[in-house]
Amino acid sequence: MAGELDDLRGGAAEIIPADGLDAKLALGRPLRVKLGIDPSRPDLTLGHSVVLGALQRFLEAGHEAILIVGDFTGRVGDPSGRSETRPMLSADEADANARSYLEQAGLVLDVERATVRRNAEWLAALDAAALIRLASVTTIAQMLEREDFRARYHANQPISVVEFLYPLLQGYDSVAVEADIELGGTDQTFNLLMGREVQRAYGQEPQAVLTMPLIEGLDGVRKMSKSFDNYVGLTEPADEMFGKLMSLPDGLIAKYELLCTDLGAADHERVVAGLADGSIHPNAEKRRMARAIVERYHGPGSGQAAEAAFDKVFRAHETPEDPEEVALPADVVRDGKIWLPKALVAAGLVTSNGEGRRAIEQGGVRIDGEPVAPDALEVPVDALLGRVVQVGRRRFARIVSIG
Repeated sequence: MAGELDDLRGGAAEIIPADGLDAKLALGRPLRVKLGIDPSRPDLTLGHSVVLGALQRFLEAGHEAILIVGDFTGRVGDPSGRSETRPMLSADEADANARSYLEQAGLVLDVERATVRRNAEWLAALDAAALIRLASVTTIAQMLEREDFRARYHANQPISVVEFLYPLLQGYDSVAVEADIELGGTDQTFNLLMGREVQRAYGQEPQAVLTMPLIEGLDGVRKMSKSFDNYVGLTEPADEMFGKLMSLPDGLIAKYELLCTDLGAADHERVVAGLADGSIHPNAEKRRMARAIVERYHGPGSGQAAEAAFDKVFRAHETPEDPEEVALPADVVRDGKIWLPKALVAAGLVTSNGEGRRAIEQGGVRIDGEPVAPDALEVPVDALLGRVVQVGRRRFARIVSIG
């Protein structure tokens, strides 16, 4: 029992109530362990992998792992940590994102063995009377105890009634699947505890709550998010993933190893002690961490290959042997010249014209190794054709045709 508890806790930030996991395991049957994900964006990061990994550990221990894709609640938008109302997704957007989420979740969770449900199955069927009953579970005063709601209320910023419904709808998910345990990030604590209240109101035993830490992004300050451009995507190429991880502040090496790899708690304790007493060099351990994460998503040997590519670029300052070959569309040419920011977007080296312009103005763009002048937003066609374009330290593309 003690070993199983240690494995299932696996870096948990908090268990509510404190003896909740022990009590549920004492039931002596497979537990129904729920994790809900809302498809607000079409892609997942290492931050998402933390709680998906926790669900996988329950699955491996013989429990029922229930992954709820919030195709209904995703249209509402989770207000957790928000300072303003989220825009509502259309049903088509939520559905497209949900398909992408499931495909990527499969990199961490064995979705073939897990139970996958979409909460539109039961939430879309609620009529007005059912919604009124659900809303009666809590009060506005209780909702305003939530930090983000309270801050917005005192700042006279709008809070929609739909946002108040969100925690109740998520709580109703727990009723629908009769959850014994619900997992989530620490930013989800209010919603997960609301699930306990909703279950009580519907005559069920309340679930235990297990929260996992949020990991800081590559900046070492804010939580990992695509919005902050401090993320590592689960489907990023191995070389890109390794290079990003090598930019991580040293103080986060051990945390990433514990939460984003399968190296385990005992190894984590050894690394923490070694980094503290100087017996482990941070750069060597960071490389080990980066290799482990890359191999988790790209398979055995991919970590060493990515490390070799990294060293070739950063130690020998060489261009990769086989940069991605890209054909640029004709619309990057304007008045006989190439509009460089748009070309960088078309080559997949930046995500927007604005990001491309900033990279140029900050001296972060090279063509065949030569820096592009900060004011060179337009270049001749032959300045790109057949050449290798580099943005930052890790992104390369060879332009093989234009138009």
